[in-house]
Amino acid sequence: MKIIILGAGQVGSSVAENLASEANDITVVDSDPAGLERLRDRLDIRTVLGRGSHPDVLEQAGAADADMILAVTNSDETNMIACQVAYTLFHTPTKIARVRAGEYLNHPELFGQEALPVDVMISPEQLVTDYIQSLVETPGAMQVLDFAGGRVRLVAVKAYHGGPLVGQELRALREHMPRVDSRVAAIFRQGRPIIPEGTTVIEADDEVFFVAARENIRKVMSELRETDKPVKRVLLAGGGNIGLRLARALEAHYQVKLIERDPARAQFLSEQLDRTIVLTGDAADQDLMSEEHVDAADVFCAVTNDDEVNILAAMLAKGMGARRVMALINRAAYVDLVQGGAIDIAISPQQATIGTLLAHVRRGDVVMVHSLRRGAAEAIEAIAHGDPKTSRVVGRRVDQVPLPPGTTIGAVVRGDAVLIAHHDTVIESDDHVILFLVDKRRVADVERLFQVGVTFI
Repeated sequence: MKIIILGAGQVGSSVAENLASEANDITVVDSDPAGLERLRDRLDIRTVLGRGSHPDVLEQAGAADADMILAVTNSDETNMIACQVAYTLFHTPTKIARVRAGEYLNHPELFGQEALPVDVMISPEQLVTDYIQSLVETPGAMQVLDFAGGRVRLVAVKAYHGGPLVGQELRALREHMPRVDSRVAAIFRQGRPIIPEGTTVIEADDEVFFVAARENIRKVMSELRETDKPVKRVLLAGGGNIGLRLARALEAHYQVKLIERDPARAQFLSEQLDRTIVLTGDAADQDLMSEEHVDAADVFCAVTNDDEVNILAAMLAKGMGARRVMALINRAAYVDLVQGGAIDIAISPQQATIGTLLAHVRRGDVVMVHSLRRGAAEAIEAIAHGDPKTSRVVGRRVDQVPLPPGTTIGAVVRGDAVLIAHHDTVIESDDHVILFLVDKRRVADVERLFQVGVTFI
């Protein structure tokens, strides 16, 4: 697939890195020569220097025969105009734009072929907000990923001593919970993947990915670790776009306090929020944290626009007794350094965003993609089409599907029914199939599985 990425910032660079490793023809456009040079040094891609919304720059980038324009610059207006130019002059089939301002997002009628021809809008801030909200709602989870409109969830949890299933074989899960259907999709032990079988024994500190219907998630988690108390008190650091969105999303269900350094911004936040207590101050100020009883916080989440501040504030909160701390971290190298230490969860905006983009790049009918373990693994929701003659999955039991090594089928969604996949589950046409790949390099093999043969009408 020929893809033009406008913007070599953190999102654009992350997308380019993910897509370049999958045999796509990638061109990155940016007005910063140093940023483009850094990308060329790391990746086998083409770069064009210039403003992405200018017709001559898009032409130079190859827009005339591009399959997709991905506009992720820091300017909403540049992204939207670039999609308009690509549609009007070059008839680009797929146009994706990063749009951050709520003033635009609140008016969906602005977007469409008769107005601004943007096929898909992505808002990294909203994606990160939704992701953090799901973590707050699921105490103890390391990752929470939705499929099939939220009816199915893939959850990552660290197995602890004391969990009923720890030290036992996986097949004991059904004996422990005969009325709850779930499936362990993968286990990572000391960073290495283990493909789960019935005889696999779960050990303490294993990172376990399991699939279950949304309503059964907490029951399955209770088998792997002591059940965490429900969240009541949330303390947020940083009142930017993400902090504001997050406070709005949480304040109806939790006691929320938000710390913002800038007095003018704090005043604005207090006017925008209904029940959140807004405080002016520095989240890395130990005296302020003590006054606000950070030791009583069930969740502390640092979402300022500074990685270092987020890391320091989260470490301080943890040291002072906050039960669970999260930090928003843009630099990928920092994520690996701090995850699982003093900071419980390091949240990468790039990883939260990349899945939405990948869903539109994947071949076959792929409706959802989640990037896992800093991009090494992937979870995919694909729709099965065709019949037993034209499809390699339709009409076959799960154990008959020629899955690539390291790939498991976790669940099948058929209409309103959620079927946790077992060896004898038969896949039907139009089923949504949820797969887990421990090795992202196998994505192309999975895509081919779900492509229908030429005889299918």
